[in-house]
Amino acid sequence: MAPPKESNILKIVKEDILRVLGEKKEKKVSVKFIDSEIDVSDVFLQKAIKELEREGLIQSFQDYILLTEEGKSEAGKITEKHLILEKYFKTTRTGEEAHKMAHLLEHYISTEVLNDIKELSTLKAESVPLIKFELNRKGVIGDIDFSDYELFERVVSMGVFPGEKIRMINKIPNGVIVKIKNKKFAIGRDIAERIKVLEYEKP
Repeated sequence: MAPPKESNILKIVKEDILRVLGEKKEKKVSVKFIDSEIDVSDVFLQKAIKELEREGLIQSFQDYILLTEEGKSEAGKITEKHLILEKYFKTTRTGEEAHKMAHLLEHYISTEVLNDIKELSTLKAESVPLIKFELNRKGVIGDIDFSDYELFERVVSMGVFPGEKIRMINKIPNGVIVKIKNKKFAIGRDIAERIKVLEYEKP
């Protein structure tokens, strides 16, 4: 799998900075503290700070950062998204695992998918492994049951995550071929067994 583009990394770092500032709920937060909370190089951190300031979301001083009013609004949206995802994952995982998975997923999902996840909370028990899903049926991903966080991260970065709609295209000897939005994926059997899907459209 290709490494993430610089623009994608920058987007994630910017959102992380806003989330950290929003969670602190203080007038000013030191750059040193933000650096300790975000696992990224100083180069990307400084680029992200400059972009956020150019966008009018923060005010940057020598040693600390302030959110602007617009920045507070954006930080609030990111924090709310994180809390919704964390609550969703806590039904099947520890608090620490739920926090890490929410922290990753918050950078990828749209408002539409987030709304689907809110509804999915009551339907998780009805999901079936993707490997057992019928051909040409539409579903929505209910969960990705990985204890391996790095594997979870790799699958999510491909666009496969809870709340996303999925169609079963074909079954192959070692897995399945599915379509998400306009992209087709071949997913190995071991992973397809751990992706849980709910039927989206009844025949």
